[in-house]
Amino acid sequence: MITLLPTPIGNIGDITYRILEILKISELILCEDTRVTKRLLNILKDRYNLDLPKVDIVSFNEHNGEARVKEYAQDIKDKKVCYMSDAGMPVISDPGQLLVEFCQREGVEYDVVPGASAAPLIYAASGFSSGKFYFYGFLPKKGKERLHELNSIMNSGIDTILYEAPHRVVKLIEQICEIDENRDIFIAKELTKRYQKYYRISAKDMLKRFEKESTKGEWALVIKGILSREPTLNLSEVLDLDMPPKPKAKLISKLTGLPIKECYTNLQNK
Repeated sequence: MITLLPTPIGNIGDITYRILEILKISELILCEDTRVTKRLLNILKDRYNLDLPKVDIVSFNEHNGEARVKEYAQDIKDKKVCYMSDAGMPVISDPGQLLVEFCQREGVEYDVVPGASAAPLIYAASGFSSGKFYFYGFLPKKGKERLHELNSIMNSGIDTILYEAPHRVVKLIEQICEIDENRDIFIAKELTKRYQKYYRISAKDMLKRFEKESTKGEWALVIKGILSREPTLNLSEVLDLDMPPKPKAKLISKLTGLPIKECYTNLQNK
């Protein structure tokens, strides 16, 4: 059997009694990064007198996950195994999904323990009133796909949760401003940690804050969905319009996030 264990996203006090009890009887620990997990276990030993048996701690990440499933398949079936994310809930933007798939495919018993997760936490803190949200996670790092995905999010009627790396967070706010600088966002830095900060603010005002605010640390944000929208055209409707290619290319660019020149060239080649 394997049990998927959430880990604190910052504050060690968010560990649960149930997680500590499961760790005490584990025979094998799979984890994203052995260094991170060993550091956490040492803190838990000191703070909560966690008495761990001699247990193997093995890396299981996006690069080696498929190979590890094959390598430890029998252990997962026969032993008391647990999987730990670096931070937060397993499977959510996390390679633990491979383990769940394996257990479902092979009929192996598994369990997921509830615990800390940044997504519902930041939405609760946002104060947005719709009560509905879409969790996206990390956008593509760069290029057309990133712009296309961000445009879709910005044109959605549903509040959307994003995570972003500290070295890209300013660029993300700049890109939001290019689409709608007045969009209401909620952005949080270092959730549950000592230097946690919340901002409910417009995208353009957050960009100004970044002139003084350090970007170091973990960032998450909620982009408020569009509450009321004017009727819009979809891409296929724009392509069917009988109009000159230049203005058509501009419309396609707005819908897709692709450069106008590229849209124009694509139209000319059809």
